[in-house]
Amino acid sequence: MISRNSFVVLVGAMTACLLTTNVQAQSAFAGFYGQISTGYESNQLGSVSGSSNATPYAKSDSVITGSSQTFGGAPLVLGAGYYWKANDKWLIGLGADYSALSQTSSTIPFNRSNAAGSTAIPAGETLTNNGTTLQLSNRFNLFLTPAYAIDKDKLVYLKAGYSQVTAQYNRGTSLTRTTANGVSTTSPTVGGSQSSNQGGYLIGLGYKQIITSGMYGFIEGNYMSYTAPSYSFTGNNGADRVYSATTIPTRSVTTSFASLNAFQALIGLGYAF
Repeated sequence: MISRNSFVVLVGAMTACLLTTNVQAQSAFAGFYGQISTGYESNQLGSVSGSSNATPYAKSDSVITGSSQTFGGAPLVLGAGYYWKANDKWLIGLGADYSALSQTSSTIPFNRSNAAGSTAIPAGETLTNNGTTLQLSNRFNLFLTPAYAIDKDKLVYLKAGYSQVTAQYNRGTSLTRTTANGVSTTSPTVGGSQSSNQGGYLIGLGYKQIITSGMYGFIEGNYMSYTAPSYSFTGNNGADRVYSATTIPTRSVTTSFASLNAFQALIGLGYAF
C-alpha cells in the first residue's frame, strides 16, 4: 500500500511538473497582436535616364540624365497580425503593416543634352530642370513571420513577403538654360505630377519582449526592393521649346529611374491579445 501510494504521488508530481513546464513554455505572443512604431526610413532612388522629343520638328530629340539620391525621415508604421503556435518554441505568423506618413526627396537635378543627330540645343549650352521630386506614400506590407520563443515573454522573428508603395513623380517647376559663355536664364515650366504603384519584396528581422500584461516593446529592421518607376508626359510648354521653331512644339518626355529600394529601422510598442 505504501508503495502504491508513493507511485501515485510520484505520478501526480511528474504530471504537475509537466503541466507547469508546458504553461511556462506557452508564448505570450500566440494569437492576435496590434502595434505602432517609428524610427528612421531611408529610401534609395537610382540614377535617372530618359528621352525628350518635340513634334513636328526634326532633329529635336534630347537625352535626359541625372544622379541617384538617398532621402528619408521618421515613418509612422501601423501593424497587425496573428501568431499560430507550431510547438513549444516555434510560432508561424501572418502580418500586415502600413506606413501612414509620406517621404519626399529633395530636388532631383537632371540635364538634357542632344541625342545623336539632334541640333535642338546649341553647342555649349546646357539645360537643367529644377524642382523635380519623388514622393513615396501608402507603403503597405503583407508578410509571413516565423518566430522563435526565447521564453514565454521574448520572441525573435523573421519577415518575408510583398511590399507596395505609391511613387508620385512631381515634374520640375522651371528650366534653366546656360549658354557657352556662362549666361543663365530660368523660365517657368508647366509642371504636373504622375503616380504609379510600385510592387516588390520585403525581408525583415525583429525582437519583441513583453513589458506587462500583454503590452510589449519591439525593435525591427526591414528592407524593401521595388520595380523601378518610369513616367511619360506629353504637352506644350513655352519654356521647353525648340530653337528656331515658329510655334510651340508638342513635347513627349519619358523619365525612368534605375531602381527604388528602402530600409527601415523601427522601435515601437504593441499589444498581444
